[in-house]
Amino acid sequence: MSDEQTPPSPESDQPETAALGQTVDLAIEEELSNSYLTYAMSTIVDRALPDVRDGLKPSQRRILVAMNDLNLSPGRKHSKCAGIVGETMKKYHPHGDQAIYPTLVNMAQDWKTRYLLIDKQGNFGSIDPDPPAAMRYTEARMHRHAVEMLEDLKLETVNWIPNFDETVDEPTVLPAKLPNLLVNGSTGIAVGMACSMPPHNLGEICDAIVATIDNPQIELRELLNIVPGPDFPTGGIVMGRRGIAEAYANGRGRVTVRARIEHEQTRSGKNQLVVKQIPYQTSKNDGIVDKIVQLRKADKLTDISNIVDESSGRVGMRVVIELKRGADPQVVENQLYQMTPLQGTFSIINIALVHGQPRTLGLKDLIQEYINHRQEVVRRRTQFRLKQAQQEAHRIEGLIFAVCDIDEVIRLIRSSRTRDEAIEKLMQRGFRIAPEHPYAPQIPERLKAMADENDVRLTRVQAEAIGRLQLIQLVGLEIETLVANYAKLVAQIEEYEGILADPQRVLDIIKEEIAEIRGKYADPRKTEIADAEAGALDLGALTPVEQVVVTITHAGYVKRLPVDEYRVQGRGGRGVIGASTRDEDFTEQVFVASTHDDLLCFTDTGRVFKIKVFEIPEAPRTSRGRNIVNLINLQPNERICTFMPISDFEKGEVYLLFATINGLVKRTALKDYRNVNASGLIAINLRENDQLVGVLWTTGSDHVLLGTTLGMAIRFQEDDVRVMGRTATGVKGIDLAGHDKVVGLVRIAEGEETDLLTVTENGYGKRTPTSEYLVQSETGSRPQSRGGKGRRDITVNTRNGQVVGLLTVSDEASLMLITYQGMIVRINAAPVRRTGRGTQGVKVINVQQGDRLVALACVAEDNADEAGSEDVGSENVGTDDQGNTDA
Repeated sequence: MSDEQTPPSPESDQPETAALGQTVDLAIEEELSNSYLTYAMSTIVDRALPDVRDGLKPSQRRILVAMNDLNLSPGRKHSKCAGIVGETMKKYHPHGDQAIYPTLVNMAQDWKTRYLLIDKQGNFGSIDPDPPAAMRYTEARMHRHAVEMLEDLKLETVNWIPNFDETVDEPTVLPAKLPNLLVNGSTGIAVGMACSMPPHNLGEICDAIVATIDNPQIELRELLNIVPGPDFPTGGIVMGRRGIAEAYANGRGRVTVRARIEHEQTRSGKNQLVVKQIPYQTSKNDGIVDKIVQLRKADKLTDISNIVDESSGRVGMRVVIELKRGADPQVVENQLYQMTPLQGTFSIINIALVHGQPRTLGLKDLIQEYINHRQEVVRRRTQFRLKQAQQEAHRIEGLIFAVCDIDEVIRLIRSSRTRDEAIEKLMQRGFRIAPEHPYAPQIPERLKAMADENDVRLTRVQAEAIGRLQLIQLVGLEIETLVANYAKLVAQIEEYEGILADPQRVLDIIKEEIAEIRGKYADPRKTEIADAEAGALDLGALTPVEQVVVTITHAGYVKRLPVDEYRVQGRGGRGVIGASTRDEDFTEQVFVASTHDDLLCFTDTGRVFKIKVFEIPEAPRTSRGRNIVNLINLQPNERICTFMPISDFEKGEVYLLFATINGLVKRTALKDYRNVNASGLIAINLRENDQLVGVLWTTGSDHVLLGTTLGMAIRFQEDDVRVMGRTATGVKGIDLAGHDKVVGLVRIAEGEETDLLTVTENGYGKRTPTSEYLVQSETGSRPQSRGGKGRRDITVNTRNGQVVGLLTVSDEASLMLITYQGMIVRINAAPVRRTGRGTQGVKVINVQQGDRLVALACVAEDNADEAGSEDVGSENVGTDDQGNTDA
């Protein structure tokens, strides 16, 4: 730095200005802050946020002004958009056609703008969304709504400023007779802030403006009765009023908007959902149709068979979603709301420029700002008209004086050599109207009073007006025309002065103009405001309470069917088919429950899900139903190990007993699982490398038997396991040796003794009475204590292989054996020989070389044989592989 350069004084508040050839040291943080703030405010004011008075951004305002300059009124021919864009860019907005044309297009698209400002002709895009054609192909003119925005623009109602190159002037705001910001809303992203203002119904807004004028102290609840909520151009349903009330009170809120979906049925009896309206700012194809197709491919919307877009200009929007047979339309509709843009959230952020500063405004504030703007417009318009009337009255006054003394006026003019000399002589001449003058009776008293006592000197304006008189106007009858015009102007002047002197008259004029706007353009509301909040849809309220048969297959397919579908048969009847299954699947569990009962689904990761029975799709008797993964949100590789129907969580001493592969057991009260949310709940806190084997419900006095892969088994009383909390890990149920693991657990009710069937991976198995798992002593038999090594159940050796499953059976039980390679064999339990503990068992099935047995399950009855007239739910309801029944 040279010697002449000195750093700025730290005490100085003003940054030092460098002279030519000098440099100034500035703190970079301060310079960046100042520059960024300057840029931010420029973006906020000149680009992104609307003015609260006319609801327009500069680009929108300039397009309308340019169209007004081109006289593209509604009655004129449409003009090429390229010309409109060029005029706007040339005179007002030098930011390129890529910024101007999309803005023009948006003001012409009826799915984006509630009350159009541009009347379009040509391809302006679609809600699909298709892009508009190039501006050289499209045409436009002003819509009637835009004319209302520009009315009185030339009457000095708003301020004008020079344009970017100071060749013409442009208005800073439009008079905006139409309450544009309230009825069309606005969106924009600035620096550090954004606005998202919803559109409203014009008729409701007009009524609210009148109500606010009549009662400036009107409360928000009264305005909410007039304006219940937004009115989007695409219709839809706003769910709940809480977000609306918050937004209208403080300028910020969130509302949930749903599509309007109707249920229809085809001639063949298939159900279909028809989308008639969609949420605001949502595209039909890219946003909705494509999303539904993706979810179908991902097997998340398996009840949808096809989707067809039948929309057209004649029928409007009509997207048909065809459902598979047996699908519940209400359930699918709810899934669509949850997983697709057919339900979305619209954030209301009412930020607009007030006197050039961004402010967050509530509904009443927005209405009041519009009223304030219109008061200013009406006053300035009245002042302009008053000024014009006064000028014209002043000119006519001079003409009246001249006609009353026309001979003298002609003499003065003829005696003058030049025009200027004549004007000067007229200005120097004093005029009077004597009482005896022939025209005196016709002269207004206002002029007589001016000319009775003193001579009236003409002004230059009056003298020049006399100079422009034509000879024909000097006839006697001209005085009558002049006096009539003068009287009319005086009346106008008095009217205008009265308006300016009385603020209430200004408000009355605003009310009259608002009533006129309402009468011209008000239309019915498009968006419905529902009282129910989103997510509060109670399918239970839509589902009658009835008894149904629920069927669950080994592969996890579920369905429900009314009990009435299973007709009552005589004893010994053949029954009816309860489900159609594939070769690799079979019915594993059947139970009768109420549609309003709960179904707990426990997974191997220790989580539990709860669904209502009515959420299980109703399917025909011969259908296998829908996979449970479509109803609950399972993680990859997570599987359900236990289904448990529950009718009452508040039953007395009822518990759930859990067992893991590492030998841990846990007992928890059933009522602890009554509150399970849609995303699931931790049912047991598993340790690392542990998995849940199964869950039993117990009564508090039952015995529990655990079996392991190395052929050990332990039977203990359930109360050996103390009652724990829901998230507890549990205690040791069996002491495992080496790499041994628990493969199954069964409940043995008090006083009940059945057979325990155990099978191994090489296809061997045996039945053993459960009493043999008790410890015999001189005083009788007793179960073992929890946590022991257990007793030998079956011999595990090279011939048998490891144990793969165990369950309690009777002679009538039907079993399914599944191998690793997918072979399924169905056998009856009776032929399996009953032997003692510790034996090798007998061959149950022939397992091919290289294959092995992997699972064992009890087959639930899949027909509806009835004994006499007994109910279907009493005798033909099966149990699952752990012996679970309805708790």
